[in-house]
Amino acid sequence: MGFYINSTFPATQFREMTGNPYFVDKSMLLGVLFDFLDQSDSDFCITKPRRFGKTVMANMVGAFFGKGVDSSDIFDTLKISGDPEYHRHLNNYNVIYIDFSKMPENCKSFQQYIDNISNQMKSDLMESFPGVKKDFDAAIWDLFCDVFQECGEKFIFVLDEWDAIFHKRFINESDREAYLNFLACLIKDQPYVSLTYMTGILPIAKYSSGSSINNFDEYTMVADDLFSEYFGFTDDEVDDLFQIYLKRTKNPVVSREDLRYWYDGYHAADGKCIYNPRSVVYALRRNRARSYWTGTGPYSEISAYIINDIDDMRNDVALMVSGESISADVEEYAATSMKLSTKDEIFSAMVVYGFLDYEDGKVCIPNKELMDEFSKTIRREGSLGYVNRLARVSERMLQATLAGDTETMEEILEFAHNTETPIHSYNNEVELSAIVTLVYLSARDSYRVEREDKAGVGYVDFIFYPERKTADCIILELKVDHTPEEAIRQIKEKQYALRFKGKLGEAVRYSGRILAVGIGYDRRTKKHHCKVEFLSDRK
Repeated sequence: MGFYINSTFPATQFREMTGNPYFVDKSMLLGVLFDFLDQSDSDFCITKPRRFGKTVMANMVGAFFGKGVDSSDIFDTLKISGDPEYHRHLNNYNVIYIDFSKMPENCKSFQQYIDNISNQMKSDLMESFPGVKKDFDAAIWDLFCDVFQECGEKFIFVLDEWDAIFHKRFINESDREAYLNFLACLIKDQPYVSLTYMTGILPIAKYSSGSSINNFDEYTMVADDLFSEYFGFTDDEVDDLFQIYLKRTKNPVVSREDLRYWYDGYHAADGKCIYNPRSVVYALRRNRARSYWTGTGPYSEISAYIINDIDDMRNDVALMVSGESISADVEEYAATSMKLSTKDEIFSAMVVYGFLDYEDGKVCIPNKELMDEFSKTIRREGSLGYVNRLARVSERMLQATLAGDTETMEEILEFAHNTETPIHSYNNEVELSAIVTLVYLSARDSYRVEREDKAGVGYVDFIFYPERKTADCIILELKVDHTPEEAIRQIKEKQYALRFKGKLGEAVRYSGRILAVGIGYDRRTKKHHCKVEFLSDRK
């Protein structure tokens, strides 16, 4: 056993994970890998956003195949134990497990970083195969070849967070080229490699034909027809976790609907909806649905492009915040560099990092957790122009609505219409909805705001579910070239208020008032008219 070769680390880490009450068994991923061992197409790169289980799966792969630890006590209870090839492969391989996000102490250069990894592997080889003649000064890949030629030993490489080094400030373009050459020499077309399982966030950079790692099959959020079910949680898996939560938690306050609203909304390549797994587990363990997104670095860089308004980015952000999907040509390799010069490149980077969902040629904000991140940026950045100005009046708009102050509401909507907003054409209710979303943006701090939600016998434009059960509920209907009275009549006739009695058998009760809000816009006069009616004082 060594630091990298047949290390105890992946088994230790994965064993701890299986002891988590909210552990989800994704071990059948191993069965997929069985068929590729010692084949010509046995190099995999799994590129998913952070918090989607890449490291857990990498630990699992290392723990299962590695000779360093007998891990039968872990895997005998998991689904993979039913595979007919299970015993033949369990703990039967030399595994090189490297977490590339781990930095040497006081690391200040690429050379220091890569020498530390290379020298540690050399030491491991010297210790693990003492009978083989080896030269410590030789290249690490030459030493692996010597071991293979003299002992016939092959290796599975598990390389976690392969692209972590790209985000270090001391890395330049020349270092990136050298790093890719190092990986290519280590694992590309080498006779000692039985399989390579590599994870990261960035798709592999195709820098040049001489240094590219073009032997890998890549599996991303957009294109993954083999591993998509093993990253992120499915609806069924979240259902099971929620039942565990109800049994384990003394006073559960998180609802199943909370989990959907906060953390669902991503789509795998096969079209299935998936949840952010880390956030789901955090919400259940801490008994609170909130944002557990801790994104820094890449997000701050991407947000700078929104602020600079490349290709009218702020207009698309305004529409996405209102719940619209935006057409985009997502090219994932655009995210290998932060030198993003077009809107599609920025959207591509946001999909790669998990800030946007991509489906059927369109991008959107997937859930409340990410919506909160966009909302913070919109309200914080004055450089976003009209989008920021509308967001900053949103607290006043909410208070006017709760007070039934239609005069102030109309004044704010006139302000929105008269500001320099390219999306205020109001040719249909999409543009009007975008503006209404922005002027009610602060409501998201205390309400779960849903658009076109199934309510009663129809679909309501906006419905505001208060976080506090004693707060007022709001139903908002928009009408172009119709009166607000007609909007409120529709709210009543279609019984939208029934939505506050729960969804799909969910026993949700609110004790505050129910406000019916009608907003009408007359395209001829360019005027907005509002009406607020209290459907009930208490329920």
